[in-house]
Amino acid sequence: MSTPPASASTVAHELHPDPKTLTGTSKKEVDYEPKPENSVSISPRQRDIINSITSLYSGSASEKDMLVYAEDAVYDDPLSYCDNRYKIAGQWYGIPKLFKSSKTIATEVVKASPGELVFKLRQEYVLQGGIGSKTVDSLVSLGLEGQDGSEVVKYHKDMWNEKDYSHQGVGFLFKKLNGDYLTGITQPPETL
Repeated sequence: MSTPPASASTVAHELHPDPKTLTGTSKKEVDYEPKPENSVSISPRQRDIINSITSLYSGSASEKDMLVYAEDAVYDDPLSYCDNRYKIAGQWYGIPKLFKSSKTIATEVVKASPGELVFKLRQEYVLQGGIGSKTVDSLVSLGLEGQDGSEVVKYHKDMWNEKDYSHQGVGFLFKKLNGDYLTGITQPPETL
């Protein structure tokens, strides 16, 4: 099974952030712990985008928050690769099914430009049944399109470690299958 090539527009928006440069300490080690007081300045629209994205991480699974994505947006993390907004919704609509709660603890914006928004995220997940909780720090990179307050997310990359993700081989096939078929389980609204 081969994966169709990404559109030129998607490739143009795919980000390959250097986590050591964006999050490094004096030893140049990756540090994904958010320190909100160190956030760079962002526009009101960029603040709205981050609020929608963190609401989704926190289990909102709302159509309003999903509209922050372009219809042909891409979501890319270590477990999933989704190539449109409906498939991305499949990921977000799964959070309430997997977790009793998901809470954004802190964010720190480390880079902001008209076409790119990068922030550290600390998220606390509690499994269904309250069996245990896990706090995860990650680096979220958003490729944006549009301008003048109408920007939408074209590419969403969530890095849980300092490695960029391969779009080759068996690992990518697994990510793509997860993105393609999770909607059958999580059942986001067809209107997305």
